[in-house]
Amino acid sequence: FNVMSSGEIVYCGQVFEKSPLQVKNFGIWDLTTAGAVTQCYCDTGARQRARAHSIQIMKIEEIAASKCRRPAVKQFHDLKIKFPLPHRVLRRQHKPRFITKRPNTFF
Repeated sequence: FNVMSSGEIVYCGQVFEKSPLQVKNFGIWDLTTAGAVTQCYCDTGARQRARAHSIQIMKIEEIAASKCRRPAVKQFHDLKIKFPLPHRVLRRQHKPRFITKRPNTFF
């Protein structure tokens, strides 16, 4: 928000990311700045029971992986990390129209 001296809100707008699909470290782990702010509100509300109107975010800055402190964030810094894909469903464009057996979604 840009606020004038009288307290009037001049501009309120959403900031869009240049590369939204690249994972970045903000003080909170998320893909976008807007997502990081939302997660910050939720996390602070859950841990300290702070309401959203009492939290004021002054600056958002991307931080290096070496400066991260929480173990929940550090576990994602491994380059060889893998995630299971247990329920893979074929999209309609790759799916045959008729098939003689039930689909197998677990590989």
